[in-house]
Amino acid sequence: MALRFEILGRFNRARAARLTLPHFTCQTPLFMPVGTQGTIKGLTTDQLEDIGCQIILGNTYHLELRPGSQLIDDLGGLHKFMNWKRALLTDSGGFQMVSLLHLADITEEGVTFQSPVDGKPMLLTPEESIHIQNNIGADIIMALDDVVKTTITGPRIEEAMYRTLRWIDRCIAAHKKPDVQNLFGIVQGGLDPVLRDICVRGLVERNLPGYAIGGLAGGEDKDSFWRVVAQCTAGLPENKPRYVMGVGYPLDIVVCSALGADMYDCVYPTRTARFGTALVPEGVLKLKQNAMATDERPIDPTCSCMVCKKYTRAYLHCLVTKDAMGSQLLSYHNLSFMMRLSRDLHMSILEGRFPQFVRGFLRAQFPKGDIPQWVRNAMEVAGIDISECCASTKCLTPSVQGPPLTVPVDANGAVPN
Repeated sequence: MALRFEILGRFNRARAARLTLPHFTCQTPLFMPVGTQGTIKGLTTDQLEDIGCQIILGNTYHLELRPGSQLIDDLGGLHKFMNWKRALLTDSGGFQMVSLLHLADITEEGVTFQSPVDGKPMLLTPEESIHIQNNIGADIIMALDDVVKTTITGPRIEEAMYRTLRWIDRCIAAHKKPDVQNLFGIVQGGLDPVLRDICVRGLVERNLPGYAIGGLAGGEDKDSFWRVVAQCTAGLPENKPRYVMGVGYPLDIVVCSALGADMYDCVYPTRTARFGTALVPEGVLKLKQNAMATDERPIDPTCSCMVCKKYTRAYLHCLVTKDAMGSQLLSYHNLSFMMRLSRDLHMSILEGRFPQFVRGFLRAQFPKGDIPQWVRNAMEVAGIDISECCASTKCLTPSVQGPPLTVPVDANGAVPN
């Protein structure tokens, strides 16, 4: 096992921990930006270090297509290839089962894809996924799981969960570098608590270095979302990291951290930047709006990032409507916001003020007290009293909460970072 996970502080289910990986020692809770092919669009690795990024996520399927995992291995691994000295995590390629379903055929052997590059078939088995990830050399590698959308019901969910358990054994057997790479299993089971419990228990029996909660952030209602997270974190080991895949909305991260999760990834901060939207404590700031054209304030007066120190909303408004530099600067700010959120979560737990932090976060996001009912329900389970932040007559139902969890993919099945 090539990691050490030390819990430094806690509040009920929430944990602040030190996660020591081969290339970097991280503080959790933490957010990981997504660099599908080894890069965060528009940002250098030096900039990512400057804002406090600890782990970058890469996509196994797309790195194998281009430039190829053998070439990456020959050139010294992905860390050297992309000039990144801190930690890396690679996914298994399983997400493409959903995003490229029209190009994929799923069997017990694995997944056969039609390559969007040359149209040739590409078989991704559990063994091949691990072989590719061993070549890439990330600190954390993910087991190939059978991924289905959470909005699907019926026997396909059960089939996928049991196949995920069978495939984890093949992944473990194929893993050639357990001394320098950590294999995480992925909990599947849709929204069915019985299936989720079977999968949790099955994975825990394998005594893996860490565990992910998969199959969420795919369009399910938010009440179901938090209940699955709460169930899985309660069943996973206390002394191992817990990773909720595909989660990137700040509110979701605060809720999941309160429920005992440690790690998150999503394209949301960088993708929304390319549409001219900045993350701020109050929610989002849409810089394409005409009102921004003469606004001389920074994006966020409380933010100390380079963008907020040097540029006004008016200048950024001009850029996001006409120049690619706008999306680069907003990506820098948005990832700075996510890194600051991660640090604030860690320190507030460590210093015994996590409930106060959560209440302050919710007041900024919901100044009228209209905190969604699903957040209220989750906080009750997490043991955090937010009653003073709530206006009881202004509670929103889960079906109308915020933007949808689904994020689009491109023609090649990549979730653009």
